[in-house]
Amino acid sequence: MDNLSQLVEAFIFASETPISLDRLSDLLDQPKAKLRPVIEELKEQYEVRQHGFTLVEVAGGYQFRTIAEFAPWLRKLKKDRVPRFSRAALETLAIIAYRQPATRAEIEYLRGVDSGGVMKTLLDKNLLRILGKKDVPGRPLLYGTSRQFLELFGLRDLNDLPTLKEFSALDPQLVTADPLNSDPAEEV
Repeated sequence: MDNLSQLVEAFIFASETPISLDRLSDLLDQPKAKLRPVIEELKEQYEVRQHGFTLVEVAGGYQFRTIAEFAPWLRKLKKDRVPRFSRAALETLAIIAYRQPATRAEIEYLRGVDSGGVMKTLLDKNLLRILGKKDVPGRPLLYGTSRQFLELFGLRDLNDLPTLKEFSALDPQLVTADPLNSDPAEEV
């Protein structure tokens, strides 16, 4: 296929959400092993040419994204407000992102407050999803982050989340004891 690179670029451009390598392989009837170097070459071309956008791997797929330094200018174009999250929403998202699957009770234990309203809002915004039910008495729902969560925060997958070690390198006071993994007798 002579125009494979152009077709891959067109599919990525036209897709409303990040398009996976599997989906591209199905659409183009080409093996993933042949498409992967094409995508890497496209990514490199966009970096070298210094366009106002780049090709990134996010949420299990590929998507064109504008360069972060242009965000203040691009906000003028978009009338929608930049999504803002309350501290409660960010705490809840972080707990679920790092602990998933997690039950509401586990989240509330870590936060120390009722989290039902926050979780409902995050579910409504498609940032969380229900993964199933825990195999314990009462069968509580298990929550996890969604693909839209990965997309919104620009993550390829959950492995892109910063580690506890990376957080502590920024500011040791940001790291607090984890009540689910600590022994109360060891606490000072």
